[in-house]
Amino acid sequence: MTELRRIAEDVWAWVGPGRGWGWSNAGVVGGQGEALIVDTLYDLRLTREFLAGAAQVLDGREITDAVNTHGNGDHCFGNELLAPEVRVHAARGSSSALHDAPPQHMSALLKADLGPVLTPYMRKSFGPFAFDEITLREPDSLFDGERTLDVGGREVRLHDLGPAHTEADTVAHVPDAGVVFAGDLLFAEATPIMWAGPSSNWIAACDRMIAMDPEVVVPGHGPITGQDGVLAMRGYLEHAFEHAEAAHARGESVEQAAHGFDTGPYAGWENPERIVITMHALYREVDPASPAVDMLTIFRMMAEWDRVNGADA
Repeated sequence: MTELRRIAEDVWAWVGPGRGWGWSNAGVVGGQGEALIVDTLYDLRLTREFLAGAAQVLDGREITDAVNTHGNGDHCFGNELLAPEVRVHAARGSSSALHDAPPQHMSALLKADLGPVLTPYMRKSFGPFAFDEITLREPDSLFDGERTLDVGGREVRLHDLGPAHTEADTVAHVPDAGVVFAGDLLFAEATPIMWAGPSSNWIAACDRMIAMDPEVVVPGHGPITGQDGVLAMRGYLEHAFEHAEAAHARGESVEQAAHGFDTGPYAGWENPERIVITMHALYREVDPASPAVDMLTIFRMMAEWDRVNGADA
């Protein structure tokens, strides 16, 4: 069982047991008599463990607010386990990602025969999670740009720094603790995923997080880090864009660009096949006429990349 780790006075981080698909992080911020939850988890079992841990550290303080950093299910599918009176905050643009891969869709994909390459990849990536029992609870308190919350006399600042990873990406800044919960604007020691982009927005988001001068940064996936982790993410994005721009100029297809990507100093980051997703977004950034590709096709391309280039290849 994963446990909450105290990272500052009355601030805790829940760090998933892995850095791959679905193993996301979450957090708890305590104030006087009240508390805020940053994200829920990918299924109800994990979220129950997280909330049980939160109840222990909060010692009777009531969870009054929650924030979903974005609309991917591994950061919000557990929302239904929050008490009905909890205000669930999210940036207004989060809803599009929330409905791209709802729990019923994920459940159906895991049961489907998707072919000899994609089927084992999907089951390896998403098989540990139970989607059948989830009822989607959407955020009920939407904001544009920024919102400041009072959590038992403690200030928590929400900033939508997207579009980048998705169409809306919120960070939760706890100024008096020097903590930033970065959501999936930060993957630590794991390959990021750019569903939306552009990379320039994501790089600017990294700069915004650095400007908050945090001592501790909790990524959406991977180990707790500091500003150095944000700088590494920024460097990866610049490196990937430079490769995409050069590959496009050489006339390479997106698939060729993804297979030819040299991870360089970022070698060893988990799930390197996710460059396929990011490369599609980068090609659209370099050339807006580049065609969009449906999600299942992208996952087939990732599974093939993993088969050819992965550690087990």
